[in-house]
Amino acid sequence: MKKLRLLVLTLLSVSFAGLFSAQVIAANTFDHSQWDALLKQYVLPLNGGQASQVDYQGFADDKAQLDRYLADLSKVKSGEFDAWPKDEQLAFLINAYNAWTVELILTEWPDLDSIKDLGSFFSSPWSKSFIPLLGETRSLDDIEHTLIRGSDRYQDPRIHFAVNCASIGCPALRNEAYTGKRLDAQLDEQTRLFLQDRSRNRIDNGKLALSSIFKWYREDFEKGWKGYSSLEQFLVDHAVDLSLNPEEVQKLKDKDMPPRFLDYDWSLNRTL
Repeated sequence: MKKLRLLVLTLLSVSFAGLFSAQVIAANTFDHSQWDALLKQYVLPLNGGQASQVDYQGFADDKAQLDRYLADLSKVKSGEFDAWPKDEQLAFLINAYNAWTVELILTEWPDLDSIKDLGSFFSSPWSKSFIPLLGETRSLDDIEHTLIRGSDRYQDPRIHFAVNCASIGCPALRNEAYTGKRLDAQLDEQTRLFLQDRSRNRIDNGKLALSSIFKWYREDFEKGWKGYSSLEQFLVDHAVDLSLNPEEVQKLKDKDMPPRFLDYDWSLNRTL
């Protein structure tokens, strides 16, 4: 009888432990399904996902759901966020940046042609503090440059192909939410799709022409992520995506192919 009782207690302990673990795992994630549904409905991928157009009128018509999602983001406390795995944190911040960018566009929609129309001579739209997030009122710059780039937690340059500034020159707004479980694969795909887009990155008469993103954030590709100490190393690893031939790859390795940077198109990435 004692052995039976001990066995039952052991099984109960294991069951409770498993249940507790499941609850902890659930508590260490955030439900982005509302944002995911909006993206699937109102973001149109182009050229297999290399670019995208956004139906801002659709977002405006479905503003109540967007507002609910933003309100849920704002409820997360800093301590709760800090307890999540890093991939969950980063997915949360990328989604927050993209969702609040859409929210910013809607403040003047449809009477704007560029996100830059929302700024002034003295301040950019990205410096506006209007986002209640993690206990403070923040700007888009705060999310990207302080919480993401300014943190030692992530140091992943692929975020530049995921955060979207509502402009044609930007990497595509992905038509699904980022999630902690799939973040690495999602960021990898976003990187490859962006590099494959010849309107943004290409060889012109034997010379390398790149998006200005690589000029503005070059240092992020040279801080040691995956062992890269130079932008050229990153580009060599993506030679197939850039359609580089062996001679061009060797020039990159020898740092004998300095890039020129293409003009950035700040026109709104709206559906036509």
